[in-house]
Amino acid sequence: MQPFRPAARRRPVFAASVAAVLALSACSGVTGNARVDTVEASGDGVLRVGLILDNSGDSSFLNTSQLAAAQLAVREINAAGGHKGRPVELLPVQAGGDTAAQAHALASDKADVVIGPTDSSHATEAIDVLSRARTPLISPANTAAGLSSAESGGYYFRTTAADIAQGPVLAKLAKDGGAKTIAILHQEGAYGKEVAAAVADAAPGAGLEVLDNAGFAAGEAGDAARKAGAAKPDAVVVVAREGAQGALAELNNAGVPGASLLLSDGAFARYGSKLGTKALDGARAVVSGQLPSAGFQARLLAVDDGLKDVSYAAETFDAVTLAALAAGRAQDDAGPSIAANLVAVSGGTAADSQGAAAAPCATYKDCLPALASGGSINYDGESGPIAFDTNGDITSATFTVFTYGSDNIPTATGRETAGRSGN
Repeated sequence: MQPFRPAARRRPVFAASVAAVLALSACSGVTGNARVDTVEASGDGVLRVGLILDNSGDSSFLNTSQLAAAQLAVREINAAGGHKGRPVELLPVQAGGDTAAQAHALASDKADVVIGPTDSSHATEAIDVLSRARTPLISPANTAAGLSSAESGGYYFRTTAADIAQGPVLAKLAKDGGAKTIAILHQEGAYGKEVAAAVADAAPGAGLEVLDNAGFAAGEAGDAARKAGAAKPDAVVVVAREGAQGALAELNNAGVPGASLLLSDGAFARYGSKLGTKALDGARAVVSGQLPSAGFQARLLAVDDGLKDVSYAAETFDAVTLAALAAGRAQDDAGPSIAANLVAVSGGTAADSQGAAAAPCATYKDCLPALASGGSINYDGESGPIAFDTNGDITSATFTVFTYGSDNIPTATGRETAGRSGN
């Protein structure tokens, strides 16, 4: 079973522009912010969890890992007593189908909370349907920065970091490697431009001078790579997805040594013989999330012994667990009650709140004593700390650092955390 796959497949391309995201999400017609609203109980006593599995074709394997994780979470919640003594239900799924159609079906099936979708470009379809139904949507995989301001009425959350969170991490890695100057080579498009801008913004704080920040079209990185090499930076940050291999080959041709390269999560892959000998020797890359523990992988295999990949499994597991904890805190399974309590059970704080978060609890069962006593809950699960803010974003992002060997194959060598001050 593979704990990570190449990030170009881990993070589906954000096909919609930021403007399109905001325009589409504005169609929801839901006002206010359900994340901080005071609501009255309106549930029927049964917590129903829906799952949008929007992956098809080569990416369809992602559905399997998320389904197994949701099933595991429901199994463990029910083993600990369920919601108010009644079993939590995982609704039937329609894997690979149209996102909006899946959302409509889940709303019709009386889902109290929905987990998904994977692809950021599908998020607005689900938000539009489910926010109207007053049903929280928690994505384990959406990373597009523009979704932080999606007008969902406060019903949209995500348990993974936005792409731009890796900017400060890449800058820190450059500094830690002894760099004083950097060049940034980014693939044109929303992902490349946004992450490159985040790196450039973080550079001064890390004591780095940005000598060049050049864009390129996939398959046409030659000029930008030669320009970056000619600037003689101490480090080159490569921000790309499908154009990453070509850009790395051009940097190698330009004489840029592997040890000076830093790769964004979209550029991370097991390149091996696809690149020249030692082209990436000493290069470092970041991948969002932490390596799944052996224990978590074993528990997933107990649900699906044919599981080959665990991408987004931890984030899915945590989304389901957080929803159950939010329902428990509210003593109500209705969507508005869940949405109004997700920030609190994640260890997050509302914009106008003060005070430190409670000590973390790592499982649904471990969090129950605090629920029973009416105390504060701070769930830090399989994906690490979450601490939602009032945009539904996590405020502490964990990244695994990989270092490439002379064979152009990466090995996990460390972990970095990026957070926002004041959270």
